Amino acid sequence: MKLNEIRDNPGAHYKFKAIGRGIGSGKGKTSGRGGKGQSARSGYSINGFEGGQTPLHRRLPKRGFNRKFLQADYRVINLGRIQAAVDAGKIKAGATVDGDALVAAGLLRRTGDGVRLLAKGEIKAKLNFTVSGASKAAIEAVEKSGGTVTVTAPAAPPEGKEEK
Repeated sequence: MKLNEIRDNPGAHYKFKAIGRGIGSGKGKTSGRGGKGQSARSGYSINGFEGGQTPLHRRLPKRGFNRKFLQADYRVINLGRIQAAVDAGKIKAGATVDGDALVAAGLLRRTGDGVRLLAKGEIKAKLNFTVSGASKAAIEAVEKSGGTVTVTAPAAPPEGKEEK
């Protein structure tokens, strides 16, 4: 093999089509962009533009809204993660576990609007939970291991917003 024998793989190099080089090229004058007007300009595609007619998204009525600021932002924790923390010595058996204890143990970053206890995994340690919410299966699993679950009232909606 010599340097003058080196070639690209077939199809690896796109053959450039010269535009704007006279009428004989077939791509002269307007360079394939047609006549004047919006479509001849760069960046002409306007989403939703319908040629001056009122676009569909403005013809249809507005409807509904999202109340995203009123949704409670619960932090979810599973029993399996709590049992792993007990095994690692981050939570003491027999202790009362609430949002602050879970943050201190490194299982949650922050408590948000409250902590919700779910039943994925199994728990063997006897623990007393004080949480904002818990699934029925989680309550049964904790009580089966000898602990208790106290569900507190949900957090109030954010300031200035009333729930209807």
